[in-house]
Order: sequence, then structure tokens, then C-alpha cells
Amino acid sequence: MHPALRQAYDRELTAALMQSLADQLDPAFAHLERAHILGQSFTLPHARAHWEMLKIGWKRGDVVEIIGQILRIFGSLLFTWVWVPVGNTGGAHVPPFKSMPIPEDLQELLKQYGRH
Repeated sequence: MHPALRQAYDRELTAALMQSLADQLDPAFAHLERAHILGQSFTLPHARAHWEMLKIGWKRGDVVEIIGQILRIFGSLLFTWVWVPVGNTGGAHVPPFKSMPIPEDLQELLKQYGRH
């Protein structure tokens, strides 16, 4: 992962963790979705985003999110190197194979440093 992309990913992950610690779960999850978009082409960052989403699902008591994230963790570890749906936000309430629009502020970063 290019250092500029890693820095943006880490910023989103850190913001998510801080929000989660403050029990601000919706903003935390939104940061994890952005981290997922940035890291989904790289196996470990991809799996980490799903792991953190699983933890939010657990805090919420959201069974769909918990089961969905467990499946997505395994999928990210096994298939990231083959194919990922570009822009997918990674939550269990969106189809796992659906490509989605990339937020404008992340587009240039991914265009320059992503693997899409």
C-alpha cells in the first residue's frame, strides 16, 4: 500500500476507533466504510476494516452485521487478491459484490495509489 493511501486509511481507522470509544457508533461506522474503500484492494487492511465493523456490529447487537462481517472477513482474506467490488462500503447491509460510487474526496487518491 502506497504511504499516501496508508496515511488516509489510518486516519479513517483512527477516527473510527475514537468515535467507537465514545459510543458514537454511526460516525464510527461511516469512517470504517471509508477505510474499507481505501483498503479493500489490500488483504490485511481490507480484513481489518471488516474486523472493526464486526466490533461495531457486536456493540450494536446487530446480528446481520455480525454474521455478515464474519463472512466478509473470511472473504477478504481469501479473495482480495482476485477481485473486489470497487467502492463497496463493506457493511453487511449492502450487497457484498456490488460496486458503488467512490466518494469524491477519495477518488483521486485511489486513482493515483489504489489497485483498481
